[in-house]
Order: sequence, then C-alpha cells, then structure tokens
Amino acid sequence: MTKADIVNEISKNTGIEKVTVQKTVEAFMESVKDSLAKDKNVYLRGFGSFIVKKRAEKTARNISKNTTIIIPEHYIPAFKPSKTFVNKVKTYVKK
Repeated sequence: MTKADIVNEISKNTGIEKVTVQKTVEAFMESVKDSLAKDKNVYLRGFGSFIVKKRAEKTARNISKNTTIIIPEHYIPAFKPSKTFVNKVKTYVKK
C-alpha cells in the first residue's frame, strides 16, 4: 500500500477531500520525522512507537579491497508495533 492508497482509503471512508487528507498525512509524517530528529519518540497507543535506536561503533570489512573500516556509532529511526497490532497481523495474514 502506498501513501496515495492510504489517502484514497481515508478519503473514501471519511468523505473528506483527498487534498485535505493528503495535507494531513504529510503533516503527520513531518511531525514524526521532526520529533525523531530531536530525539523524541512518538507513541501511538494501539498502533506502535516510532523510536530512535543507537547503533554501536563497529568494525566492518571491505572484501574487494581487503581492508577494515570503523563505522562510528550512529542513530537510526525504528518502528515497534504494539501487541494488539502484532496480534491482528498474526490472525489475518495467511501463510
């Protein structure tokens, strides 16, 4: 499902114009990005959490040049789904 699909689905279910829904979805995503950039996690009860994870410094290898490099510690965004979210996916996804 793409962002356009989400906008269409919300517009169809609520009766709100697609342009308004798209601005709202864009504003939500910007708010999440800005919060994570400021090292503030975003918690959505019943859905999940957008969090910032710290990756430790590590040594990696460049196999083609046969050299080692050090990757410094850094932060990455991550999503942790809520238990209800996980359970819903487990029961509805067919294998």
